[in-house]
Amino acid sequence: MKITITKNEREFDVTAAWRIIGQMLEKPDSVIGLSTGQTTINMLAIVSEIHTKYPFDVSRITLFNVDELTNLPREYSGSCYTMILNQIVGPLGISEENFIMPPTMSNDFESEAKLFEQKLAARGGADLQMLGLGANGHIGINQPGTPFESETWVSPMDPDFEARVRRETKVPDDVILGGLTRGIKNIMHTRKLILVVKGAHKAEMVKKAVLGPVTTDIPASVVQLHPNCEVLLDADAASKLGNLENYRP
Repeated sequence: MKITITKNEREFDVTAAWRIIGQMLEKPDSVIGLSTGQTTINMLAIVSEIHTKYPFDVSRITLFNVDELTNLPREYSGSCYTMILNQIVGPLGISEENFIMPPTMSNDFESEAKLFEQKLAARGGADLQMLGLGANGHIGINQPGTPFESETWVSPMDPDFEARVRRETKVPDDVILGGLTRGIKNIMHTRKLILVVKGAHKAEMVKKAVLGPVTTDIPASVVQLHPNCEVLLDADAASKLGNLENYRP
């Protein structure tokens, strides 16, 4: 596991963006998994800005997101489909057939989860997965306690996040919300993982995930076992790792 610590948030965003661009340039038919949230907005914007200024071929690039909210309209601004579409798929001109996402509404999410993985497998599997780190240590929507052998499934939401979604969408309490997420086993089968984390509020969890024991109590800790994983941090997120000079590139 490689740990890279950037000097500040701007350097973090640029570095993360170039990790994505580098994969696209190195393998023009790459299958790239993204994640949504405050950590990734700027990096995706930078990818789009660079592509606008210096166009490169993305016609064979496949993009997907590691998870998707369930039982909500796809048009909801907080759906992963809408965020990834607006932040990078649209700006880069990625074709619809090369943007693989499960639906947000279905009568059979178990089948949709299998179909999602089948579509990725048909493209040769995921080459790169950009992963965010949840405040409780989750990756994708694999909450603490999720078995490491889990395969793509519908997971419960974090209670605080679910409460926010319900406020924003006015979804009735009797509608069960969740997230179709790649399982930890599926994530670990990706050829390269990059765990991206910024902000002092994540520093303690970074320390536990990166330096602590590998445990299902902190799903992100499993990345310690991946043969090709980089943990990319800004200085604030890395502030509890000890002597930062040990981790400078």
